[in-house]
Amino acid sequence: MPANNLPLLILFLGLLRFASIPGLEAAAGKLASIPGVYVFGDSLVDTGNNNYLPFSLAKGNYPHNGIDFPKKKATGRFCNGKNFADVIAEKIGLPLPPPYLSLRGFLKWRKRESAAVTGVNFASGGAGIFDGSSQFPGQAIPLSQQLKHWLSIHKALTRKLGRSKSHIHLSKSLFLVVIGSNDLLNYIRSSQLRKKSSPQQYTQSVVDTFKAQLKTIHETGARRFLILGVAQLGCMPGRREKNSITHECNKEANMLASLYNEALIKMLQQLKEELKSSVAYSYFDMFNSVHDIISNPAHYGFSDVTSACCGSGVLNAEFPCFPVSNLCSDRTKYLFWDRYGHPTEAAARTIVNFVLSNDSQYSSPLTLTQLISS
Repeated sequence: MPANNLPLLILFLGLLRFASIPGLEAAAGKLASIPGVYVFGDSLVDTGNNNYLPFSLAKGNYPHNGIDFPKKKATGRFCNGKNFADVIAEKIGLPLPPPYLSLRGFLKWRKRESAAVTGVNFASGGAGIFDGSSQFPGQAIPLSQQLKHWLSIHKALTRKLGRSKSHIHLSKSLFLVVIGSNDLLNYIRSSQLRKKSSPQQYTQSVVDTFKAQLKTIHETGARRFLILGVAQLGCMPGRREKNSITHECNKEANMLASLYNEALIKMLQQLKEELKSSVAYSYFDMFNSVHDIISNPAHYGFSDVTSACCGSGVLNAEFPCFPVSNLCSDRTKYLFWDRYGHPTEAAARTIVNFVLSNDSQYSSPLTLTQLISS
């Protein structure tokens, strides 16, 4: 198939996947009641904030990234096309939330105020819940700094709508938070952290910090949260065992992700008990949803769930995605875009379909549809 037809194919297959999951059509209708989407997180949902970090090497603003994005533009997304946050906004019917750092500057105040209403993306590739989760200083915007950026947008929103209307607007908006993977990977890489804390102690300290950060967002008027757990880190192409025929997933990384998710679920339950009716959330189980795709790829339209679509070496995952890297010909058949486990656009659309499904298999205590109706 000619390359210029691939975006249409991705959209077509996405529609097929969308139609195959019960309850999605009804969910799509309810999504229209969401007036804004505000995104916090890491490279899974970064739409280009790292482009504006002068010393960061964690950027996706070069080919083959963006090969299936409109105009084949490498925007800074770590993906061949749109990512999870983009697809969520698209399903709601809102503009794709622009990266916060693209809105800075006096001449951009109109664009800034407009985006403050429909949604802004604060996510940064390499970001973590802890400030030091990126490997080197200046590489990413940690969640603590993302919250400061949010306060700036909150002021712009209040200025645009007024205090009373902005309060109502925020109470109906969706706050999407996708973070935690880099904190866990940092623990795996650091012998010093492993000597200092057990896996249980470390994951608990991460979620305790995360809890305080969620409370900060809540205090500004946020009421509806969609929070994603961490996926199977040991199954991303760069973490799989290279010296075996079957390239098994790394058990240590998966165990740490599982421990973190368990602690995260308990923390969210405690947060709900503390804040009561002033907050509602949907926790989405990335760990088991991705596991199910890997276990039965053909059912979800994939043929390769171990290799990276863009890269080189064993599993196409020994090096990052560069302009000179090997590129798979059919991105719709690959689960992973690169060695770091970033989903392809087709994978992101499949996961969003899970999120929008009325089936509560992966969502708790509410599905996204129930969250919107709450």
